[in-house]
Amino acid sequence: MKAAILAAGLGTRLRPLTYTLPKVLLPVLNRPLLGLWLAQLEAAGFTRVAVNTHHLASLVDRFLASEGAGGLDLKVRHEPEISGTGGGLRKLGEILEEGPFLAVNGDILTDLNLAAIFRSHRPGAISTLVLHDCPPYNNVWVADGAVVSIGAPPAAANALPLAYTGVQVVSPKMLNYIPGDGYYDLVTAWREAVAAGERLDTLVVSGHFWQDLGTPAAYLTAHQRLLKGEAPGLAHLFPPLTDPLIGPGATIGPGVQFGGGVCLGAGVEIGAGAALTNTVVWDRAAIAPGVRLQDCLVALEVRVTHSAQGEVMEEDVGGGPGN
Repeated sequence: MKAAILAAGLGTRLRPLTYTLPKVLLPVLNRPLLGLWLAQLEAAGFTRVAVNTHHLASLVDRFLASEGAGGLDLKVRHEPEISGTGGGLRKLGEILEEGPFLAVNGDILTDLNLAAIFRSHRPGAISTLVLHDCPPYNNVWVADGAVVSIGAPPAAANALPLAYTGVQVVSPKMLNYIPGDGYYDLVTAWREAVAAGERLDTLVVSGHFWQDLGTPAAYLTAHQRLLKGEAPGLAHLFPPLTDPLIGPGATIGPGVQFGGGVCLGAGVEIGAGAALTNTVVWDRAAIAPGVRLQDCLVALEVRVTHSAQGEVMEEDVGGGPGN
């Protein structure tokens, strides 16, 4: 089984965090997202994986060099000019060569059965999109098990809208609808394939864990849900879960209070009397004594000396303890 991870995106919705870190390396419970995907794919029985890079590609290369690919035959395709979801998919498909392959968006987290999804693909379909009911993202219209429209409601009276999970199985024939060079959007390719009479198959799933990580709010929500134990199928990818989850070498001063949904990275320092709720603190950051943080994201090595709510802190911020 072969798989592609679309990881070249700019991560614009996650700025300012993605000015210094590609979104595919965002730590989830202190483990980079790309590492989670590679571990899931290997555990599911995939043997060949291709990943594309563009934004801050050297950091992805450094991560892969340090962490390794385990038992996977891993290929990395760098895009000097970003080629979009369609163009990127085509280039990864060319690396993976003959036969269908699984493709996943690198900015989601899910416990879907990836091997079963791969096996569900039927030879007559140009691709198989994995869909679920997830308002307000339900814009893929399905009738008789196939996609009939994306976006605008179709004429078919029996069509129902569902949401794309970011997981699909791609037939090599699908790549014919994507130009070989330049930027191209995958949705455009899907629409052209459907208009040409191709069957764009669907697999509708339910009862699974799924979380987009594309915004700071969604990133925090992912941590809340994981720390509550909502994704038992992913538990093997992390250390034993506690709330707060405390990374190695973190130090916590006397009188610190945690209100739930807290993850501290390696080497984090929390000063005496601080209070954290629904907050993720990346490696080697420091929170001054008395500071209160709620719904916050503290980036790598940042020093925080003022209280805040709903902030993304990616550079040192002052103002005095407890202010």
